[in-house]
Amino acid sequence: MKRFFLAGAAALAAALFTAPSGAGTLDGVEGKHGLAMHGDLKYKPGFTHFDYVNPDAPKGGAVRLHSIGTFDSFNTFIVKGNGAAGTGFTYNSLMSGSADEAFSQYGELAEEVYMPDDRSWVAFKLRKEARWHDGKPITVADVIWSFNTLVEKGSPFFRFYYGSVASVREVAERTVRFDFKPGENRELPLILGQLTVLPKHYWETRDFTKTTLEPPLGSGPYKVKSFEAGRFVVIERVKDYWAKDLNVHRGFYNFDTIRFDYYRDQTIALEAFKAGEYDYRSENSSKNWATAYKFKAVDRGWIKKEEINHNRSSGMQGFVFNTRRAKFKDRKLRQALAYAFDFEWSNKNLFYGQYAQTRSYFDNSELAATGLPDADELEILTPHKAKLPPEVFTKAYQPPKGGGPRQLRKNLRVGGQLLKDAGWVIKNGKRVNAETGAALEFEVLLVSPLFERIVLPFAKNLEKLGVKATVRTVDPSQYRRRLDTFDFDVIVGTFGQSLSPGNEQRSFWGSKAAELEGGRNYIGIKDPVIDALIEKVIAAPSRKGLIAAVRSLDRALQWGHWLIPHWYAKYDRVAYWDKFGRPKITPVQGNQFVAWWVDAKRQDALKGKLASAKE
Repeated sequence: MKRFFLAGAAALAAALFTAPSGAGTLDGVEGKHGLAMHGDLKYKPGFTHFDYVNPDAPKGGAVRLHSIGTFDSFNTFIVKGNGAAGTGFTYNSLMSGSADEAFSQYGELAEEVYMPDDRSWVAFKLRKEARWHDGKPITVADVIWSFNTLVEKGSPFFRFYYGSVASVREVAERTVRFDFKPGENRELPLILGQLTVLPKHYWETRDFTKTTLEPPLGSGPYKVKSFEAGRFVVIERVKDYWAKDLNVHRGFYNFDTIRFDYYRDQTIALEAFKAGEYDYRSENSSKNWATAYKFKAVDRGWIKKEEINHNRSSGMQGFVFNTRRAKFKDRKLRQALAYAFDFEWSNKNLFYGQYAQTRSYFDNSELAATGLPDADELEILTPHKAKLPPEVFTKAYQPPKGGGPRQLRKNLRVGGQLLKDAGWVIKNGKRVNAETGAALEFEVLLVSPLFERIVLPFAKNLEKLGVKATVRTVDPSQYRRRLDTFDFDVIVGTFGQSLSPGNEQRSFWGSKAAELEGGRNYIGIKDPVIDALIEKVIAAPSRKGLIAAVRSLDRALQWGHWLIPHWYAKYDRVAYWDKFGRPKITPVQGNQFVAWWVDAKRQDALKGKLASAKE
């Protein structure tokens, strides 16, 4: 299922199947209703809805949300421009994922999927009833055009995500087949299931490489109703939506309209929420969560404030070094700077004790590497022993532990010695290169002023090492451009992870992504060993094998000191005006706002309370 808030694409993997009654065959391969990462699918043929939705959720009502920055395009598939919020709701994919499995997919545009035992290809049979919003049928030609166009003209992400596909062609009525390049890539069938299908007949008369403010033609549950560039977008539910009764959609997409209002920054957006200008807010600031929700609407119960637990991988957030800069190519220097960041002090004084320190790129999951490598991991890592940091085999990784002035002094002594070992010495109170005399200084580039309160104490600690760190906050458009062109020293970077990592790891850490404009290898990693470990993840034949491969990759990344890890929370923080109903079950992936609905009685009661308060 497409999540309401996208944080990047989820990793997928190949599968065992359960065949629906009356399934067809293709080249001797029986059609199935879904694909699972490893093992059996949770939902059998003929299932009517996912367990974590209310299948009878009422339709109707309007919801108002917020977005930060601006937008100047409805073409969100290219590097150029700032894509409009909500555009993803206008399209469908070949398959749709469930949020209560490690990773499984079920037919959306596709009514059947075919895959041979050797996983050398996958094919999808389209539903006869699938339609674009203009009434024209969705065809195999649309699928082929979408795939080729996204790979050739879309964001660099698509080239990496679909890079192992050799060809795509029509093989039968309403059936499209993807053949794969040689090599192990066991997740690829599910990755193709994620493909967003675009209308060939619409785009044939338009330039896909350019930004556009023409509302797109889609096939999904919503379409653009109105907008004002840079200010708001309103999408409306398609009343005759072809897939409204589909099992993977039942209980979802309940709002008649969704409005996204744009605000300059989160501080202004929070004040707008308090004033009732929008209805639902996912809070990512611990300070706000602890201090900013103490006002009348919360006290009187008009706004609900909840922490919704989840069991998804936390991924990684941290101060990301751009190793394209000469000074950051040195692993020892990167390690040294981490000793100036005091998580424990920050958590106590800035975050109100709400976080756990991140130590793994896959924290909060069984994929995280802890302790020393086990036998399965050693089998993967040992062939690369000569080129890996020795600590991978001898130490359990743990970021520096802080907690106040005394511990910080100890940490800074360690950091100072590491810098000296790396050739950076103190001269006239400044840390300089012993050979060139160049000062050690860098800029931390931010897109939100909220992070300044976190970076500035870190910068003060760095001063004690003789290192100068400055902070620069820029607008979202400039920030996006500087990220796309890797024009930064250090950023606050995030790398979202699923419970089934795979091809997306190439775009995060792969050598080929390091210099590709618009790519997500912000660090600039170019390491043959990392590349090899990524391929082990992609080729993992079982859940057990995947865990060993991911932990091995995790260890190599941990001891590479490519960034300074931050923190994570094991729950989603949400605040909302009391007008909603939501399902009783929260799946492993966490809150699914797209399955909420407007509760007419609650909404009327809230209106009455607000009206009484004005009298």
